[in-house]
Amino acid sequence: MKNASAGDVDYGTHGQGYANKRRADPRIAALVHKALGPARTVLNVGAGAGSYEPEDRYVIAVEPSETMRAQRPGHLAPAIHGTAEQLPLDDQSVDASMALVTVHQWRELEKGLLELRRVTRGPIIVLTFDGDALDRYWLANYAPELIAVERRRYPAIDRITQGLGGSTEVQIVSIPIDCVDGFTEAYYARPEAFLDPAVRRSQSAWSFVKEEDQLRFVKALGDDLKAGIWDRKFGAWRTKPYFDGSLRLIVGNCAGRV
Repeated sequence: MKNASAGDVDYGTHGQGYANKRRADPRIAALVHKALGPARTVLNVGAGAGSYEPEDRYVIAVEPSETMRAQRPGHLAPAIHGTAEQLPLDDQSVDASMALVTVHQWRELEKGLLELRRVTRGPIIVLTFDGDALDRYWLANYAPELIAVERRRYPAIDRITQGLGGSTEVQIVSIPIDCVDGFTEAYYARPEAFLDPAVRRSQSAWSFVKEEDQLRFVKALGDDLKAGIWDRKFGAWRTKPYFDGSLRLIVGNCAGRV
């Protein structure tokens, strides 16, 4: 099916609106672009709607979902239909590669990482979440089902670094209070956002949470916000300038060696 994801979420059904809610945050983008170094040609695997693609370099975007490819803005190059496990590129054909919030969607992680190593001469950039750090977030108190889903989906950081081979660096990415990329931790200081169905639809993990559990979550959070209970318990989160949660930037420094 051309409109389905290659991973565990059907973005033909759940991918609408990603381009509006999942915009590149400039501070996170700066970290990603710095990690690319002097690369002039960049492969973006699981490119989605094009968030975080550098516009001053030649980018080859690969994305399996037709719905996501259709949301790419007109100033970006069209994405190629393809998956991480079978990249339509020659060996050592790009200077750098990036896989941003996508590895949990891959059907065969090790095969996908091996493909990245095959086609890349320089650094490989992986932006992902550390499942072991998810319970640092207040959301775990309201939606344990969501946290459990995310923990199962995200591959262990060690598994990614081993798959990249060579020398790797893992960096905790501080999430700013006004982060414009709408993943769950981006709203750590804005709990009201989770009452908006459009926000939850742009976070793929919610598609694995039963409807009755989502309704329970919305009611519990909404009631606590209205009664001031959330603020009594977690109000300090509203003024935290940054949250060091589960977001991780992994840079493979010897990416091209298979």
